Amino acid sequence: MTMFNTFIVQPIFNVLTLIYALLPGHNFGIAIIIFTILVRLALWPLVKKQLHSTKKMRELQPELKKIKQMTKGDRAKESELTMALYKEREVNPFSSLGLLFLQLPILLALYAGISKIVNDPQSIVTFSYPFVQNLPGMQELAADISKLDFTLFGVVDLSSKAYSNGTIVWGAMALVLASAFVQYLTSKQLMVTDKNAKSLRQIMKQSSTGEQADQAEVSAAVSRMMVYFIPAMIFFISVGLAAALSLYWLTSGLVAYFQQKKVLGQDKVEL
Repeated sequence: MTMFNTFIVQPIFNVLTLIYALLPGHNFGIAIIIFTILVRLALWPLVKKQLHSTKKMRELQPELKKIKQMTKGDRAKESELTMALYKEREVNPFSSLGLLFLQLPILLALYAGISKIVNDPQSIVTFSYPFVQNLPGMQELAADISKLDFTLFGVVDLSSKAYSNGTIVWGAMALVLASAFVQYLTSKQLMVTDKNAKSLRQIMKQSSTGEQADQAEVSAAVSRMMVYFIPAMIFFISVGLAAALSLYWLTSGLVAYFQQKKVLGQDKVEL
C-alpha cells in the first residue's frame, strides 16, 4: 500500500492539487474537471486504438460463425482456428483491457486522495510535493485551511455523499444520476443495433431444451445487458461516496462520449 501511495496516489494527487493551486479562483470542482479532461486527452491514442480494434472484432463475426459451424462442437479446434484468424487479421481480443487497467489506478488514486482531503483538509497541503506547497495558492491554504473551496462552482459540496443516514443531498445526487446517465449514453453509442438479436433469456430458454447456444449470440446479449448494468453499478457505488468522484465520472463520461462521436463522425462504418 505504501508503494501504491508513493508511486500512484501521490503523483496523481499532486497533479490535481497543482491544477487547483494554479487555477484562478482556486475551485476544487473546476480543478477536477480540468484534471479529468487532461486524463482523457492523454488516453486518446489508446481509446482510438481500442475503437478500431472493436470494429475489426465485429467485422470478423461472420467468419467466427463459419468456424463454429465447421468445427461442430470441437472446442479445441474452434479455439485453435479462432486464434489463427485473430493472428492473421492482427486483432487483439483483449485490447480493451489495457484502457481499463490504466483507468482503474487513476480512479483508485483519486478516491484515496479525495478521501484524505475529506477526512483531513490540511492534507491537501501536507500530501503535496514541496514545489506545489510553495505556490501562493497552497501557502494561502497552509495559513488558513478554511479558505479551501471544496465545491463545484460554490453550489455542490464535493465532500458530501448523495445519500447518507437516510438523507438525500440533492446536489450530490444530481451528479450521481448524471454520471450514470452519461455512462448509459456512451455504452449505447457503441452498441450494434440488431432487430433480430436474441435476448439472454431466449438463449437460456433454448439451451434448456437441448439446443446449443451460439457463443457469439451469448456475447452480444451480455453486451446489451451491460449497457444497463454498468450505469446501475456506478449509481449504487457512487451514491455512498464523496460527490467529487461522481464529478470525475461525469466529466470522463462526457469527454468519452464526444471522443467516440468524433471517431464515428469521421467514418460512418466505424463500429
